Amino acid sequence: MTTYFQRLFLCAMTIGKKISFIILSHGGNRIKQLSVPVSMFLLLALVSICSVTILGFVLLDYHGLRQQVAETGRMAQRMVDQQNEITQQRLQIQSFAREIDTLKESLVRLNRFEEKIRVIANLDPMAEDDNLFGVGGATPEDLDPQLELSQGHEDLMRDMHAQINELDSASHRQQSSFGLLLKKLEGRNNLLASTPAIRPTSGWVTSRFGYRTSPFTGRKELHKGMDIANRKGTAIMATADGVVSFVGNKNSMGKMVVIDHGHGMVTRYAHLSKTLKKSGERVKRGDIIAQMGSSGRSTGPHLHYEVQLNGVPVNPAKYILN
Repeated sequence: MTTYFQRLFLCAMTIGKKISFIILSHGGNRIKQLSVPVSMFLLLALVSICSVTILGFVLLDYHGLRQQVAETGRMAQRMVDQQNEITQQRLQIQSFAREIDTLKESLVRLNRFEEKIRVIANLDPMAEDDNLFGVGGATPEDLDPQLELSQGHEDLMRDMHAQINELDSASHRQQSSFGLLLKKLEGRNNLLASTPAIRPTSGWVTSRFGYRTSPFTGRKELHKGMDIANRKGTAIMATADGVVSFVGNKNSMGKMVVIDHGHGMVTRYAHLSKTLKKSGERVKRGDIIAQMGSSGRSTGPHLHYEVQLNGVPVNPAKYILN
């Protein structure tokens, strides 16, 4: 490039109160001379130094700002992650609360099941001291897990902790009660086998035991059994071991089967379409004894099922475990 272009040399000389800049060619010939007052030169130098200094500070601040922005971004992401973690924990807390409610319902059902077994086995009812949740103890209210995830769950967690302790005590109490019940049931196999304990047929319960308005007379009268509706021909089962004491037509009851189970217990099955057992025949629980129908005074295919204890009709629902 030195063969095509002149090299430029900048020379500065101080003359009086001015500074002269001489531009020389490659050969040393003067091309141009520029004179600048000293004060302006110093001002320009000062401005240049200040500009460089300010630029340095700006660059330093920019670098620091970038670091702060990056750190702020990381902190924001950590906060988002922590909030997501808190949300998941609260969802788990709500799920545990629902499980506690479900467990409580299961314990209550077991307790009611025991009461029904005691009725069927003709055992004394549970004493007040044997209450599932202690003497005079009521079933704890259900927990309320339907909280906004933005709300605190401290109260719910305290309630959960308290109910877990109550359920732990209740489960031990129920286990002990079942153990005592098992001992009382031992040696009563014959009585239990002769006690109605299952549904006599499948279908829908259309009328329960108790006073009702008669569909035929319109008057209020005692319905002595349970009506279960289904298709004609549906199988009817014996609900306990016993001996068939009657098979035939019984006025408004239509075709009927009566089973004597001993111990003062009798079951009656009415409105049948067909009977499958004979009088005097011994049956076992679950044996098919007849088919559902609509004989006698009936509004449609159904089974009228009665349980009598010492000649007195009792609620059949108390003698159904399944």
